[in-house]
Amino acid sequence: MTDMNERLHLPDVHPHSSIRVMLVDDHKTMLWGLERLIGGEHSGMRVVATASDSAAALAQALALEPDVIVLDLDLGGVSSLAILPALAQCGSTRVLVLTASHDQATLDQAILKGARGIISKDAPAEMVLKAIEKVYHGELWLEQAMLGRMMTQLTQPGGASAHAIAVASLTLKERKIIAALVHGSGTPAKLLADQLFISEHTLRNHLTSIYRKLGVYNRLELYAYATKHQLGELPPAS
Repeated sequence: MTDMNERLHLPDVHPHSSIRVMLVDDHKTMLWGLERLIGGEHSGMRVVATASDSAAALAQALALEPDVIVLDLDLGGVSSLAILPALAQCGSTRVLVLTASHDQATLDQAILKGARGIISKDAPAEMVLKAIEKVYHGELWLEQAMLGRMMTQLTQPGGASAHAIAVASLTLKERKIIAALVHGSGTPAKLLADQLFISEHTLRNHLTSIYRKLGVYNRLELYAYATKHQLGELPPAS
């Protein structure tokens, strides 16, 4: 029997185009409510897995590569910030943080570690669905106050530069792809994907994410950016 902490959902009759969502929260009542909200007849989404601790979340994210992971930052008193970068680099998965926390530093860290959006647990149900949809389509979902703080960081003397924030938002997988591209700038996409042990489709998804984060539009611009900012080498292991 599959434990509640590590529950997979069998394939259903939803079309392949529906948004595949994984829920990570240690409160069973919250999981129950989110499952019914997201699995509604007209939501255009389906829940493919749920998890209530970090280990189960990582295992299922790696196995399923869901489109969107809805992640609680507090899993039984343990912060999920540590696993957020790993979740964000599972294929083309995007992470939306659903939290009761109002700690600004923690929420800012979530974005810098790869979350594509943050929404309060007090938000209306329709707002949660909208946030999932926007994040799935590659947009950021942030409250105005957080956007203001990020802009302040960019403009304050000594604050983080736009480049530093952009690079910090890259996952390890994305950094590996950039490094491979720099060292093989003329390599065809299929061969580059083979070298990285991923499919060409997955490579395209990663490149789309990289372009968006760095503000470039194609491989040539990415090569120029990466060369200028010395992104040809992987960062030291933390």
